[in-house]
Amino acid sequence: MGPDTDRAALRVLDLTDELAFQGARLLVGIGADVVRTEPGTGLDPAARAHWHAGKRWVPADDPAELDALAAAADVILESGPVARLRGLREDGSSRWPHAVHVVVTPFGLTGPRRHWIGDDLVLASAGGMTWLGGRPGGQPKPPPRDQALQTAGAHAAIGALLAVVSGTPQLVDVSAQEAVAATLETAALAWIHAGRFPVRTAGVYEHVAHRIFETTDGYVAGGYSGSNRMWTDLLAWMAERGEAGDLLDERWQDATFRWRQRPHVDAVVRRFAAGQAAAELAAEARERALPWAEVVPAARLTDNPQLRDREYLVTITGEGLPDGGVEDVGFPWAALPRPVTLPALHRAEGDAPWHGPGRTPHRAERPRSRALEGVRVLDLTWVLAGPYVTKQLGEHGADIVKIESRHRQDPTRFAPSMHLRPGTDPDDSGYFINFNRNKRGVALNLRTEEGQRLLRRLVPHCDVVVENFSPGVLARWGMDYASLRELNPDVILVSMAGVGQTGPWRNAVTFADTLAAMSGLASETRDPGGPPQGLTFGLGDMIAANSAVLATLDLLARGRGGHVDLSQLEAMAATMGPAALESVLGDGGPDPRTAEFPNRSPRAVPHGVYPAAGDDRWVAVSVTEEAQWHALTHLGELPFADADLAARRVHEDEIDAALAAWTGRHDAQKLAETLQAEGIAAAVVATGRDLIEADEQLAARGFYPVLDHPRTGPVRHEGIVARLTATPGGLDRPAPLLGQHTDEVLRELLGLSDEQLATLTTEGVTE
Repeated sequence: MGPDTDRAALRVLDLTDELAFQGARLLVGIGADVVRTEPGTGLDPAARAHWHAGKRWVPADDPAELDALAAAADVILESGPVARLRGLREDGSSRWPHAVHVVVTPFGLTGPRRHWIGDDLVLASAGGMTWLGGRPGGQPKPPPRDQALQTAGAHAAIGALLAVVSGTPQLVDVSAQEAVAATLETAALAWIHAGRFPVRTAGVYEHVAHRIFETTDGYVAGGYSGSNRMWTDLLAWMAERGEAGDLLDERWQDATFRWRQRPHVDAVVRRFAAGQAAAELAAEARERALPWAEVVPAARLTDNPQLRDREYLVTITGEGLPDGGVEDVGFPWAALPRPVTLPALHRAEGDAPWHGPGRTPHRAERPRSRALEGVRVLDLTWVLAGPYVTKQLGEHGADIVKIESRHRQDPTRFAPSMHLRPGTDPDDSGYFINFNRNKRGVALNLRTEEGQRLLRRLVPHCDVVVENFSPGVLARWGMDYASLRELNPDVILVSMAGVGQTGPWRNAVTFADTLAAMSGLASETRDPGGPPQGLTFGLGDMIAANSAVLATLDLLARGRGGHVDLSQLEAMAATMGPAALESVLGDGGPDPRTAEFPNRSPRAVPHGVYPAAGDDRWVAVSVTEEAQWHALTHLGELPFADADLAARRVHEDEIDAALAAWTGRHDAQKLAETLQAEGIAAAVVATGRDLIEADEQLAARGFYPVLDHPRTGPVRHEGIVARLTATPGGLDRPAPLLGQHTDEVLRELLGLSDEQLATLTTEGVTE
């Protein structure tokens, strides 16, 4: 996918704070002309360079100046607490109705907690991410590098382009809490479908046999879930090294038996990994097409041969930076021509960066009820990353035609370990049900020539094809991008290979944990002085999915086809913030975290997760302003009431101990409400049960709507994040049963008769 010379750059007015920095950065990545009204001087040099490279800034000190800038913008991206927003009228409407106006707030523009505040820790806690991280018995902790805020920013960029594609200027409401709650994989779904919720495991996946293992000189991420080949090839490798132990016995060939005996299998695999160097083990795993990777620090991203070969890195140049610029992580897809060089944030020449009024780049021929009405998507994806893409497209009106069969079994439908509730069958898998709603299911056996022929016949009837096969699979079916263009010149192909379609690692097999290891994310999950723990949910899959959605919308907004070669590794690396720059430009000071208090921040004291009354109940608290500290000391009778941030840092151990003793006597929910009423950022560290049963904000905003599934009956689903006011999305149909819509779709799109359909069934083509 390359730059579109036929479309003027999208004009974006950037009024974001940290809640949506990532949203504005992603819009830079699609070639938008982004202008800020603030020079970013409050950030350390690495953060300023990372978040604001490629932008200009102009002062807008009064409302008239701001209105003049807004009048020339296509998209206005604004974020912050509701009380600090500048673009809303008293009735909640936008001051700038001519434009797409995206507003990101901590908890949304409506609901009883719309005025609550929060930083990454508080919002990760309120949305359910924090609960999933950390050691059993220790403090819960969120993923590193402000992933809650970056997720909210990604959904802000998605909301902006959805509105652009719709052709309708409108207000878009994004709640950071909801963005997090939609990015938990099974944390809430397990409660919906099985009445339980995951607990902290220090990085041991609940439904996939993957984790982090120590080596002679570091750590690797890997395991043995997936296809049978993943197990048999790993076992053969272990046997070659004399490390297979008793796993060569016939009983271990049974996947269900292996799963039940996972601690023993893990122990044998641990001994296998412990005798090898991390980089050598990872390299041989790539040669064997096995999902293993070295856990590398983010500072090594600029040395990664795969990223360098694909010219992924961005060079930032400008005042205050070294001669020749500095290298930073790039963007999740090649919307800008690579290699990319961006100027640092700089003042625009003059006070009017744009001339003339703004314009919506793509006007719908007729009003749409939903942003993607009239778009059809051929869905060739499975597991999580790909289905999360098509889920979002379907929520906003696209017709999703999902191709499956019993011969290529999606683990989320078929694997017992992913069913959430024992005793369910492939049509009753809670995991599959949530991520495949709003789709039509077509069964095609792609092992047959006729199945592949029918698949090719569907292409001219579709605007978008999404696939997450290994590189080369589509080509073997005659469906590589060049072949698809012969069938449909305007088709958009979205490929989501683990590390991309090209490069020395192109054939690497990846899971979420191996991508987290490659990207530097897993390395930063360690407590000070401890080993990396990894993540226990597929955050990387959903990061990649959001990137693929944005790339798809970019092409739809341009009104043309293209091939999105999305690397899930690049998408994850793009969320590592300024990590790659910190060794060159500095990171704002020493790390204040300790093993006992792993959630400390250089920008706030106190800042952490503190015990509350009850078993394993916690509340997140963040104090960034002096007024908040004074209010907290009044409520909790804490020491050092008159201390500023620097003084509090000196006494942080004593403050944290006193605060923990006080919070431990209070109910977490009532305490969070009390603190928020005093202007202090706080939230319950929510479990899946809390989100579904006890969160009045999510309930008031209807975030868990009910669909009537033919097997499960009425069942809750995770809701829609980007809330478009003029062309809202919706959940209309439950996930399909296997092959439920085969006849319907083949009749409608290909004109097949009843006799032809019966023949396909008899020949096993539509199994």
